[in-house]
Amino acid sequence: MTSVLPEDEVVQICQELIRIDTSNYGDGSGPGERKAAEYAAGLITDVGLDVEIFESEPGRTSLVTRLEGEDPSAGALVVHGHLDVVPALKDQWSVDPFGAELKDGLIWGRGAVDMKDMDAMILSVMRDFARTGRKPKRDLIFAFFADEEAGGKHGARYAVDHRPDLFEGATEAISEVGGFSATIGGRRTYLLQTAEKGLNWLHLVAHGRAGHGSQINTDNAVTRLAAAVARIGEYRWPIELTPTTRQFLDGVTELTGVEFDQDNPDALLKELGTVARFVGATLQNTTNPTLLAGGYKHNVIPESAEALVDCRTLPGQADHVLEVVKELAGSGVEVSSVHNDVSLEVAFSGSLVDSMVDALHAEDPGAKVLPYTLSGGTDNKSLSRLGVTGYGFAPLRLPDELDFTGMFHGVDERVPADSLQFGARVLNRLLSSY
Repeated sequence: MTSVLPEDEVVQICQELIRIDTSNYGDGSGPGERKAAEYAAGLITDVGLDVEIFESEPGRTSLVTRLEGEDPSAGALVVHGHLDVVPALKDQWSVDPFGAELKDGLIWGRGAVDMKDMDAMILSVMRDFARTGRKPKRDLIFAFFADEEAGGKHGARYAVDHRPDLFEGATEAISEVGGFSATIGGRRTYLLQTAEKGLNWLHLVAHGRAGHGSQINTDNAVTRLAAAVARIGEYRWPIELTPTTRQFLDGVTELTGVEFDQDNPDALLKELGTVARFVGATLQNTTNPTLLAGGYKHNVIPESAEALVDCRTLPGQADHVLEVVKELAGSGVEVSSVHNDVSLEVAFSGSLVDSMVDALHAEDPGAKVLPYTLSGGTDNKSLSRLGVTGYGFAPLRLPDELDFTGMFHGVDERVPADSLQFGARVLNRLLSSY
């Protein structure tokens, strides 16, 4: 039996993954995930496991391997990550975003937080299972997907639609953006993701009468679009608490003594420190304009103008939000969906949740664990199409001074090396016991 433990190699694996540029620009122009997939596959086959690599398009590469459990009749658990990252503008960073420098005890680079850190944890634990010959209690399906940062069309969605056989028998899944710590009311608290908002990326097109810029034009597409975007962007969605968010806020009240006031949410949110932005976005629907385009010359009024709006919807409210956006856009503005996906919400209970909580407590006794809603989305959305219940659980014990949630898609993304080692131990405990 080898003496190499998951925490012994997780840092190096994370660094090697970060050094492989897998920037996803959303338009197919990036380098793709092939090199990262080949690196991960090499780590898998190196310990004697089989792996299946497949592509939705050249270079858009995903891979899946299955570890047989003691009880194949038990529901299989999917443990998954994505290999792509959002782009990084090098001149904005203080370090090379793809250098994976280890500085001040932290690994710096694009993907350190989202989510090559979790990819490294998964690979290190999987390798330990194979090296030691241990069998998990149930089948474990390890998956690394392409294209999550652009909605998963070329990754998890493709895998679910074209290779559902790879996930046969799967009932539950764990992935990113949950299980990390924050200090609330003086107590370390881990946020376990049991819900995530739905998304709808909308395309707005305003039509009008083309003409000379010097003339009076009461049918100006740019004016019409600008007014529509302003109405949508300034609309104040009401606060509506889902069961998950209500349970989270009740837990914060218990820790801090501060009651949640719907008329003054900031009173409680300020108790959350850096995670306030994450949680604050889950109290309501959001509709944020993200792009404006129209015209081609200073003295020409164009016949059309367009905009993009990023809608994130609370569970069960997708249709309502779209209706409101169309009303706000008004006449003369077409609203269509470029990409949409479901919201998810499950109870903070059951044997998998209990096992995740137990694994955290084994490594950090006395810590609090609370459920929360993610304002973004994960590949659990795609897996839900197969009836798989997903959770966010990428365990990290973090220092108070680190603005972890602010580094998702941010500049100078970094993760403490000892947090990665902690996560590898927790994940190893979970997959060994559940």
